[in-house]
Amino acid sequence: MRASLNKLYDAAAWAAALMMVGTLLMVVLGMLDRYLAIGVRGTDMYAGYCMAGAGFLALAHTLKRNEHIRVTLLVNSLSPTRKHWLELWCLSAAVLLAGLFCFYSAKLSYQSWEFNDVSTGNDATPLWIPQIGMALGTLVLAIAFLDELVLEWRGQRVTTTSDEALHNE
Repeated sequence: MRASLNKLYDAAAWAAALMMVGTLLMVVLGMLDRYLAIGVRGTDMYAGYCMAGAGFLALAHTLKRNEHIRVTLLVNSLSPTRKHWLELWCLSAAVLLAGLFCFYSAKLSYQSWEFNDVSTGNDATPLWIPQIGMALGTLVLAIAFLDELVLEWRGQRVTTTSDEALHNE
C-alpha cells in the first residue's frame, strides 16, 4: 500500500511538473505570437490554467515531503503526548477540509461540463477541462492528509524538522 501511495504522490508531482512546462510553452508561444503575428489565441489563459493545475497537483507531494509551511512554535513546546493529540486533531481537520475542497471542486468541474460552461476569453475553452486539475489535485491532497492521519494515529509518522531558521542571520 505504501508503494502505491508514494507512486500516486509522485505521479501527481510529475503531472504538476508537466503543467509547469506547459506554462512555459504557453508564455513562449505568446511572446512569439506578439513578435511574429502567428495568430495563436488564448495563450495567456492556457498559461493560467497550467499554472493553477501545477499548484494543485503539487500539493500532496509537497505535504509528504514536509515542505508545507508550518508554524511549530506551539507544537514544539508541548509534551509528546499532547503533541500527538494536537497533531491528530489538526490532521483530522485537514482531512475534513481537503475532503470538502475535493468534493466541491469535483462538483464545480461536473457542473461546468453539464452546463457547457466556457471561458470568457477568446479561447472559449470548456472550463471543466482546466478544473479537472484542481479536482484531481485536491483528491490526492485529501488522500495524503488521510495517510498522514493514519500514520500519526499508529505512531509511525515521521516529521523532519529543518534547522534553516537557525541560519537566517
